[in-house]
Amino acid sequence: MALGICRAVLITGCSRGIGLGLVRGLLARSPAPDLVIATCRNPDQAQELQQLKEQHQSLRVLQLDIVCEDSIRKVVRETEALVGEKGLNCLINNAGINRIATLDSVTAQDMLTIYETNTVAQLMVSKTALNMITCCLAADLMSDGILCISLEPGWVKTDMGGSKAPLQLKETIPGILNVLANLREKDHGAFLDWKGEVLPW
Repeated sequence: MALGICRAVLITGCSRGIGLGLVRGLLARSPAPDLVIATCRNPDQAQELQQLKEQHQSLRVLQLDIVCEDSIRKVVRETEALVGEKGLNCLINNAGINRIATLDSVTAQDMLTIYETNTVAQLMVSKTALNMITCCLAADLMSDGILCISLEPGWVKTDMGGSKAPLQLKETIPGILNVLANLREKDHGAFLDWKGEVLPW
């Protein structure tokens, strides 16, 4: 189902950066999804997300720590209650972290946390293998009508991307949403960039 006619969308990692930008972009679309579920580790501290929640009745904010199995199961139950029998139409698995450290300041815990969040939590494989997992998932889920892709958002000026990144959220977010809105069966297992171009891997 193309994003343009999605009823319910869930996005992980929405407290800032690309995740927050995607929430804003979805809420601004015409037509917008009936339900946007935004998740993050600390919703109470996500002030911009809470402000959006106050402005949009279609936005729900749920607490999710993607490296905690109990947290994942809790969000699954909460999402099932929100979407009902109509189900969830789109999952955007965006969550990740980055910590700036030097060789003198980095700790073992820093390294383990980054690895666990960005690698283990992402289907328990290194990011270089995510494209292959996407292909496998696309094949496994095709009979259920679930489309699965990997999408490269570009190097964007965010807290994680840093100030040297060449792209702005205002240009990449519409691009990402347009790519999602125009996905078709031929895109199963594809690796696309934010402009919709196929990337080699």
